Amino acid sequence: MPDSETTYARIYAVVRRIPRGRVATYGQVAALAGMPHAPRVAGYALHALSEGSPVPWHRVVAAGGKLSLGKLSPDGAVTQRLRLVKEGVKFDGRGCADLSACRWSAGLDDTPSRTLRSKRKR
Repeated sequence: MPDSETTYARIYAVVRRIPRGRVATYGQVAALAGMPHAPRVAGYALHALSEGSPVPWHRVVAAGGKLSLGKLSPDGAVTQRLRLVKEGVKFDGRGCADLSACRWSAGLDDTPSRTLRSKRKR
């Protein structure tokens, strides 16, 4: 397995591609970075960012759109939510980012995932 510096660099490269107003899950980021079964590695990489980093860490959420920073720091979850709301991300009644409306579809256009949309109609 590559060293953590190389691995983290791949994760940061993916996160930098997430456009304003969109979110991706830790699992999605890990898969796009070449580690499809390692969402925790994406979390570790984002946790390792220095304060003030230009990497848009706030655009990465847990499965189901959940903001997971509250476990580490309640202020972090509030900051993440405020940044996402400012970018136009909508939240559901459970406080989760609405993935059906704002999930990033890497490699496609900048619209919500076609897979999610088609599954909801069934």
